[in-house]
Amino acid sequence: MTTESDITPSAADRHHPMLKLALELGPLLIFFFANLRGAWLVERFPALSELGGPLFVATALFMAATVISLIVSKVVLGHLPIMPFVSGIVVVIFGSLSIYLQNETFIKMKPTIVNALFGVALLGGLAFGKSLLGYVFNAAFQLDAEGWRKLTIRWGVFFLFLAVLNEVIWRNFSDDFWVAFKVWGTMPITIIFTLAQMPLIMKHTVTPAGETES
Repeated sequence: MTTESDITPSAADRHHPMLKLALELGPLLIFFFANLRGAWLVERFPALSELGGPLFVATALFMAATVISLIVSKVVLGHLPIMPFVSGIVVVIFGSLSIYLQNETFIKMKPTIVNALFGVALLGGLAFGKSLLGYVFNAAFQLDAEGWRKLTIRWGVFFLFLAVLNEVIWRNFSDDFWVAFKVWGTMPITIIFTLAQMPLIMKHTVTPAGETES
């Protein structure tokens, strides 16, 4: 039976941290700049006008960039990380609905759906005595059972917080503000939250038996 402490990062995960960051952040940056320069893109590439306004053009490019990112992840890293994979599926489904129905609500709700899904999955897993966090993040560290439990609770609540925050932002602010916050707000908040977990991670880190011998 596999336990959380058995989950170890693959060699690709250890050797390509910047690549993983670029693959996750790249599509978001394309989404931001495509929305910002949507009119310019339509002027240069008139066919894009068939998609609708700037947000729909940005959504189409976001979908394409996300698919490319997943393909590169599979080819270079040798696997598809769970979070980007699930997020990518939702991006394609909700992005397609937004463009087809010309209703931006779908793509705006994508972060809500994804974050709520992960939050419920993590907290729900604990209810059944299983910490799923190591699988969600393709664990880059090994913790004892108590460490995984505490970290899972924190991340579960944090994901739900992001879901609620996204709802507040897109329902009360402009499209441009929402897009900017999606890139320049959510990412820094997540980084700060992640760094804040380091004391807990260091306290509960366990050393694999094979690495205790020098």
